[in-house]
Amino acid sequence: QVQLVESGGGLVQPGASLRLSCAASGFTFSSYDVGWYRQAPGKERELVARIYSYGRYTYYADSVKGRFTISRDNGKNTVYLQMNSLKPEDTAVYYCNAGYSTYDYWGPGTQFTVSS
Repeated sequence: QVQLVESGGGLVQPGASLRLSCAASGFTFSSYDVGWYRQAPGKERELVARIYSYGRYTYYADSVKGRFTISRDNGKNTVYLQMNSLKPEDTAVYYCNAGYSTYDYWGPGTQFTVSS
């Protein structure tokens, strides 16, 4: 059974750091490109960061470039999103996505809020 499970959400203050994790199971994780998306209230889901299979290439949205770092551990079937210098506008539900060819999997999402 294919599963992606995000964790690490919560409430943090502006300027804080937080790491999200996404644990995958049920498919050959190392072959998949994996991304983090987010959806804030009233807004469309947007791509935040993506890491390609075997971790050679990464992509970041301009809004998070320099603050967020995506990484993966294929041995643990896990992808991480290290988030630094958090801003209130980073508040959203964060989703993990894994894609390969016609296969596309999503996690249920994890909420975190940046607020003082």
